[in-house]
Parts: sequence; C-alpha cells; structure tokens
Amino acid sequence: MRQHAEPPSPVENRSAVMRHLDRLVRRVLPRSLLGRMLLIGFIPLLVTQGISLELFYGNYLKIVSRRLSAGVVNNIAMTIDIMERYPAPSDRAWILRDVRDRAQLHMTWREGESLQRVGSNHVLGPVDDDLVRDLRVAIGRPAFVDWKSDRHIVSVFIQMPDGVLRVDTPRKRLDVAPVWLFVAWATGSALLLFCIAAFFMRNQVRAIRRLARAAELFGLGRDIDPIHPEGAQEIRKAAVAFNRMRDRIFRFVEQRTSVLAGVSHDLRTPLTRLRLTLAMVPRQGTIRAADLQPDIEDMVADVGEMERMIESYLSFARGEGAEVPAMVDVRELLEEVATAARRAGARDVSVLVTRASYIVVRPAAFRRVLSNIVDNARRHASHIRLSARKKRSSTVIYVDDDGCGIDESRRESVFRPFESGRDGGTGLGLAIARDIIHAHGGEIRLDSSPSGGLRVRIVIPD
Repeated sequence: MRQHAEPPSPVENRSAVMRHLDRLVRRVLPRSLLGRMLLIGFIPLLVTQGISLELFYGNYLKIVSRRLSAGVVNNIAMTIDIMERYPAPSDRAWILRDVRDRAQLHMTWREGESLQRVGSNHVLGPVDDDLVRDLRVAIGRPAFVDWKSDRHIVSVFIQMPDGVLRVDTPRKRLDVAPVWLFVAWATGSALLLFCIAAFFMRNQVRAIRRLARAAELFGLGRDIDPIHPEGAQEIRKAAVAFNRMRDRIFRFVEQRTSVLAGVSHDLRTPLTRLRLTLAMVPRQGTIRAADLQPDIEDMVADVGEMERMIESYLSFARGEGAEVPAMVDVRELLEEVATAARRAGARDVSVLVTRASYIVVRPAAFRRVLSNIVDNARRHASHIRLSARKKRSSTVIYVDDDGCGIDESRRESVFRPFESGRDGGTGLGLAIARDIIHAHGGEIRLDSSPSGGLRVRIVIPD
C-alpha cells in the first residue's frame, strides 16, 4: 500500500517561515558594521520624522485648513443667499462690490455660461479636499476650484441657474504655508543628523578596523607597534587590552627563547663531566667496583643536577598551564604552604590572616608560586611569616623573612630567567612566579621587610 507523507506541523511551518525571514533579512541588511550602524540610526530617525509629519497634519494643518475653508465658503454661501433674495441688477452689483471690499472676495457674474468640469486641480496638502467638501455641503451646487492659474489667487467657479459665479480669493486666506517647507525642513534635518551620525560612526568603525588589522598582522607574526587607543570607551579598552596581550606574548616569547638558549649552556657542564668520567673508565682488564664507586657517585650527582634543571625548565615553560580557576580560601592556602615548608626543614613559619578572604586563582599554579617564594626564604632566613590583607578591590599576600634580603638594585633583575642568587640554582623560581601572577592579572614586587629581611608582595585583583 502507498503511504502518504504526513503534512508538516504548525511548529515546523513557523520554523520554516522564521528561517526564510532570517535569510531574507541577512540578504537585505548591509554586511559592514558601518552600514548596520547607519541603518540603526537612520530608521528610527526616519520613523520619528514621519510621525512628526503626521502629527503636524492631524493636530495643526488639517484643523486650520478646515477652519479657513469653512470661513471662505460661508462668505460665499451668504453672498449667494443675499443675491437670490435681491435679484435686481443694481442690488447684485452693490452686493458684489461690498463683498469685495469687506470679505476680500472678488466675485464676477458670467451670464449664460456653464461649467466644463467640477472638483479641483489638486495641490499638496489637505486644503483642496476641505474646500471642495465644504462647497458641496454649504452650497450644494456644482463647483470647480482652480489653484494653479494664479499662484496668489484661488478661483472658485460655481454653477448658478442662469450662469457661472466666479469667486477669486487670496491664496493666503486658504493656505497657511506651503507644506513642502515643512517636508523640506523635516527631510533636511534628518539628512543633516544622518550625516553627523555617519561622521562620528565612521571614526568609531575606523578604530575597530585598525584594531582588527593589527590583530591580523600580529597573528601572522609581524612585529607591529602598540595601537593608539581612540574612539569610544569600549573600543579604547579593547585597544588597551590588545596592547597588554601583545606585551605579554612578546615577553613570553622572549623568556622562552632565553630559556632555550640557556638549556645548552647550563647542561653543558654536567654533560662534560659525565663525558670525561666515562672517558676515564678503563676499557680492558679487571675493574673493581670499589675503584669506580667515586666516579659513579659523581655521575649520579650530575644526573640529579640535570634532572633538577630540566624540571625547572619544564615548570617555567608550562607557566600556569590549562588549570581551571577556582575560589580558594587564602587562610587555608597559606596554612598548606606553611605546613609543607615545615616538613621541608623550615624552623619557624607563621601565618597571620586577620579575616576570612577568598580569591579566584588556579590553585596548583598559585601554590607553586608561594612554595617557590617560601623555599627561597627558607634557605636564607630563620623566621618566615605569611600574611594576607583584604583591600577594596584586591587581596594582598605578604611573605616576610629575617634573612639577608636583596639589594634594591637587584630587586628587578632577579625576576629575569637564570638570575640566581645562589650556587646551583637555575634562577627560574621568581621568573615562574611572576609569569603565573601576571597570568592572574596581578603583580609581584620585592620590598624591605619589617623583620629585617625581604618582603615579597603579591597583589591579586578580585
């Protein structure tokens, strides 16, 4: 049996219609940001001008036009009624003369003529329709209104039983002002505002284009200068963030390059000793294990030294890694670091946190920072104090010791890779610490400690 396909459901029909409308809108909308910003500004402006134009017609122009046309038509109707009441030629001439002087209506009688057309030759605005309607209601006779023969006069032709009555009235009695003046004003103001908006939007889009161009060149490996922040506040912030990212990446590449250059230099000494030791091992005869014991111990020490170097290099290269940030209790974190330092041989490690404080960090990476700092202090001091203080928009962690400290002239250089203050060190501990702290958006600085030694100050923003 043939199976009939089920018709689409209403939900599927609505989805198909929405997809079609979405494709249509995307096809019509401009693709550039400048075009869309101008469209967003121009459409509301156009709608606003249209609403104001309609309100002007409804609340002012139409009302005034009806009142003016009603006044002229009433004068004409009253004149016709008087003329019908007093049909004598002398009375008719007096009535027409008096209406001309008092009502500014110049009336002429055309005996025996008839109208060829009725209605009006239309002009812009509602005044022509209002006048024709009032003539039809008040007089009830065929009439034609001529607006175009004379730009200053409006002529009204009314069919009478024995002829045509022509009424000439000044145009200013019927027309308040040319409607095109208001239309021109609305259109001109809209275009002026649109041009001003386009000028300012173009500057904003130019700043975005410059930022996009710089990002593209930087992604291609080009060495570009920092971007000058310009434009709106958000665009300036984006440019500042890009410059900071550029500086961090350059610093990252420079430090990693120096690490790779230092690997061969630092590993060359233990490798040379290993090679010399192996070269001194006898190739023939009987060898006693006791005779080789000192050489083996030296080679094991060299291998251990290389392992420590490689581990330091790998830690530096990893940086903060891909660890997920988490909320950490500062007091608990400092207690863990202090406990680990005591197990490693520290004699006096204290923790002072006045009130509960929490920070969002990568726990393992941040713990490695504190451990490196405390380990350095443990080698040079007998007392170490870990403390934390909560400020308005950040948390400050202090590591104080009573050791010999670091000269003020060297407090910046010790953060560079391979700047070690002791024999056998790789000089990467503080470099690793600063990389991780900067990755958290914070800063690390060395000062003089109230205990007489060195103070390490770490600031982590909220």
